[in-house]
Amino acid sequence: MEEKLRQDASDCIRIVLFGPESTGKTTLSKQLAQYYNASWVPEYMREYLQKKWDTTKEVCAYEDLLPIAEGQMKLEKEITNKESSIVFCDTNLLEIKVYSEAYYNGSVPERIHKFSLENTYDLYLLTYIDTPWVPDDLRDKPNEREEMFLRFKEALDNNNCNYSILKGDAASRFKKAKEIIDQLINN
Repeated sequence: MEEKLRQDASDCIRIVLFGPESTGKTTLSKQLAQYYNASWVPEYMREYLQKKWDTTKEVCAYEDLLPIAEGQMKLEKEITNKESSIVFCDTNLLEIKVYSEAYYNGSVPERIHKFSLENTYDLYLLTYIDTPWVPDDLRDKPNEREEMFLRFKEALDNNNCNYSILKGDAASRFKKAKEIIDQLINN
């Protein structure tokens, strides 16, 4: 059971787009994957919760977190096992942990907590909240963007993660991300 949340060994560079909802993570991760001719790991949580919403009009429940985490890691493993250079992850277990803490009074399923800290990534690109809020069926915290950003930053700081904050419009973020990634690749 624990193997479902543990990363597989890989020589590829793993980069996570990380941050609050509606900050451009998906768009940027797809652009970067295309630019670097690399693989992209989509956000399983969005697919899972959209399907739940469309079917039942219900939002995420605490019991959904473990299946979401397992689905995310299954996608990541499938893609990293095929890739040899760079993988861009639209999210990871640490992001699920941050959301769990925010939505469930600090509570996080034990296995998610454990593997969110054990699984490692070469770089986190933390997206700032200076992008326009885009509502959809799943987004629900337009007035708590600053608080959520600080939660994400704190998680990276507390776990000594290698990260850079991306601010500005889409073109500025893309340019800055390329500079950071090129430096990582060339070191």
